[in-house]
Amino acid sequence: MTTRSANDTATDTTTGGTGAHDTAERTAAAAGIEVRPVAGHVGAEIHGVDLAAGLDAAQVAAVRAAVLRWKVVFFRDQRLDHAGHVAFARLFGEPVVLPRRGKASPAGFPEIETTADRLELGGRFGMEHDEWLRRRRHTLLRGWHCDHGARVDPPAATILRAETVPPYGGDTTWANLAAAYAGLSAPLRAFVDTLRAEHRLGVGYQPRPGDDAYVRHLLDHQTATVHPLVRVHPETGERVLFVNGYYVEQITGLSRPESAAILELLVEQATRPEYTVRFRWEPGSVAFWDNRATIHLAPGDHAHLDHPRTMHRVMLTGEVPVGVDGTPSEPVVGSEAGRW
Repeated sequence: MTTRSANDTATDTTTGGTGAHDTAERTAAAAGIEVRPVAGHVGAEIHGVDLAAGLDAAQVAAVRAAVLRWKVVFFRDQRLDHAGHVAFARLFGEPVVLPRRGKASPAGFPEIETTADRLELGGRFGMEHDEWLRRRRHTLLRGWHCDHGARVDPPAATILRAETVPPYGGDTTWANLAAAYAGLSAPLRAFVDTLRAEHRLGVGYQPRPGDDAYVRHLLDHQTATVHPLVRVHPETGERVLFVNGYYVEQITGLSRPESAAILELLVEQATRPEYTVRFRWEPGSVAFWDNRATIHLAPGDHAHLDHPRTMHRVMLTGEVPVGVDGTPSEPVVGSEAGRW
């Protein structure tokens, strides 16, 4: 996805407002597709396009504009297979190839990760999915995250496809981080513009007594980066509140109590209902979100149900985030820009 320089965009604090809305409307009309917003600040359904048949240049431009405007877009009743999923993703960037994937991920398609959490975690870490969630999500805000946010170059976008979903439960929720930033008071925006925070894999996980295979996994795969607390979006120029409940460890230069209080305030701001959208999955549904401008909450209400939930994910390579002052993120351990 095309980037703009930080110097060109650092003073732009819009949140996908009138100009971006007009662009998305014009490009959709030119491509003959329909973009239907589903919430006030985030989320839109796109109709009139068959992803398996391929997209022409006008349709690609329209989808890109809708993603930038609405942060996450949804397609219903699609017939994508693995090859089609990867081909669609390549229209918008370079897919990430993960060095390690679960056993449920398809052979021959290294760009695709199958997120059948419930099926894999019991064997990998010796616990059922609901216990793993409880240990990761012991506060109301802990589950909110962007994908691979502890890396120095988190993915730019994620495209998630539903294969099998339960008849109820299993919804995913997204929050618009640009709208959340714009909704802060001016003094608080000026303050957080100057801050940086460490994002670290596994922060806050509550271990099992004795040996815990997941803790050993975290120690073996330590990943941490100091990111700006407000990043400048490389395509829209928006200022984005770069916080989440899962990776953020500590605001640099603040005491632990100060950091904890401010982070809780900011994550609560980011996940206020008016900045979120919740999506009801069906087989054949596809969600395409801007991982730079959103955080999302994977469902925690289906582990007890006797129904599988099988999803396939492709992520697009991203940039090193840049703060309002033009300073990029700095890796601490475990990641290098462009290398997975």
